[in-house]
This record gives sequence, structure tokens and C-alpha cells, in this order.
Amino acid sequence: MGMNAIKDNLSDYAKDIKLNLSNLMNNGAQDGLTEKQVWAIALATAYSTKNQNIIIAIEKGVEQFLTNMEINAIKGATTIMAMNNIYYRFIHEVSDKTFATLPAKLRMNILVNHGMEKIDFELCSLAVSAINGCGLCMDSHTKTLLKHEVSYESIQMSIRIAAIINALAQTLSINDNSIIQSA
Repeated sequence: MGMNAIKDNLSDYAKDIKLNLSNLMNNGAQDGLTEKQVWAIALATAYSTKNQNIIIAIEKGVEQFLTNMEINAIKGATTIMAMNNIYYRFIHEVSDKTFATLPAKLRMNILVNHGMEKIDFELCSLAVSAINGCGLCMDSHTKTLLKHEVSYESIQMSIRIAAIINALAQTLSINDNSIIQSA
């Protein structure tokens, strides 16, 4: 099932999600992001939601924009953020700051050797960190993006993409069977 089929079968209560998704998927480059970046962030956030219908639909849509190496880098960004977001959210939120002084002892080589443009990897990592709720990681990726002169609007757009894909996953979780059966 493609994104249009998913979108077209959303329930009335998800009209805003349907409209936002339509705007996202049909407008190409937006707010300083290239069309390739929009799709990369959508794929990273789809992986983060773990919703197979969304993952499959977006994977079909990215074929014309992303190489296999870039798709693997996006999988790497999503996976490493799954680990880092848990660890660094703990470091950030625990009241005993002694933990922040201890070495993480977690391998994170993919942060340097990932196979895609650094800015694109950072945008994907930021969007996934937003879904996973890690303020420390969101702050770190935002600072890196700003240092590389990525606009505030582009950073905001990456978070809007995360919000839309996450809301779509929520909608499908609520009403999954009826959407799949009618598609």
C-alpha cells in the first residue's frame, strides 16, 4: 500500500493529518529542505515509529531520491538514535549529575561513517530524536545543524515531518485494520 492509499483511507477524525501528509508528500522541496531531504527524514521517522505500513509506503516513494547506501545510512541514524536517545535522555533527566561525568562506553562510529551527506544525517537524527523525546540529543543535533548554516525553517521543517509521520502512525494504530482492509 502506497502513501496515497494510506492517506486516502484515513478516518474523518484524522483530516488534519491527511491534509498535512498530502502537503508534505506532494510539495517536493520545502522550507529550505530538498525533496531528497524531505523523503530521507520521512523514512527515518517512519522507521522510528515502527509502523510497517508506513515504512513500506515510504520506502516505495524514496526509490527515486535515495541510493541504497543512503537508505542504509538512514537505518543507521534511526538505530543509533534509538540507543543514544535512551542513554542521553537518562543523563539529561536524572537528578544525580554524576552519571553525566561517567564515560558512555557505547560505540557510535556510524555518527562519522554513515554514507550520506552530514547535514542529511543530522536532519534525520534530529527528527528521530524528536520522536524519541531526547532533549539533549535534539539540542546537540540542532547546534550542529546551525553551525553548518542550516536555516531555522529547515530545522523546523524536519520536526514537522517527524510530527506528521508520528501522527500518521498513531492514526494507523488506532484504526489500522479498517484502513488496511479498505485499501
